Formats: sequence, structure tokens, C-alpha cells
Amino acid sequence: MKSYTITVNGTAYEVTVEETGSVSAPATPAAAPKAAPKAAPKAAAPAAGAGAVKVTASVPGKVVKIVASAGQAVKAGDSVVILESMKMEIPVVAPQDGTIASIDVAEGASVENGDTLATMN
Repeated sequence: MKSYTITVNGTAYEVTVEETGSVSAPATPAAAPKAAPKAAPKAAAPAAGAGAVKVTASVPGKVVKIVASAGQAVKAGDSVVILESMKMEIPVVAPQDGTIASIDVAEGASVENGDTLATMN
């Protein structure tokens, strides 16, 4: 089971999803290792040397708005980036109080679940 935090209109919801693994089991493991190494360097490269706390995408989607800027002080729950996924706008919020060290994406960029969008101190 995997747990996710989903924020809708500023309200956070905890969601737990059970993975069954029964659909096309042989094809899924072969595809996943090929995709993972390609995505990891892209996510890690912009964050190198930036803040200690990563602000990551919780869903795959497109960056529609960058709300915060580098050097800006934010509180836990403040919007940093807004993603569009499945025709919904999903705010990605600061996980804790701090200062934005870097914004690692641009408006219009496509992101995957887990990609680093920004870093904080």
C-alpha cells in the first residue's frame, strides 16, 4: 500500500492506495527500470547545491504557475507551484516554514510524480 497526500482547494487529504500487481506483471517490471534511470538525473540535477528540503510533485502534470520565488519566505502549506493534472489545478505547497532556495522548473514544463520542483532551507 502507498499513502499520498492530496491537496484540493487548500485542504489536504490522506489517501491510501493498494497495489495489486495482477495486470500484465511481466511487462511492468521491464518498463519501469528503463524509465526510472532517465527521470532520476533530470530531477536531481537542478537541485544540486540548492536547499536542503525538496518540494516535489505529488502527481504527473504540467506546471501552470510558479507562485513563490527564490529568496521568498514561506510558511508550511503556502503554495509554491501550481500543477495541472487531469484538467485540475493542484497546488504544491511548502512542507514546512522556510525560505525558497531555488525554483527548479519553468511554467509549461511537464513533470512526473516525485520530480523536484523547488528546494527550501
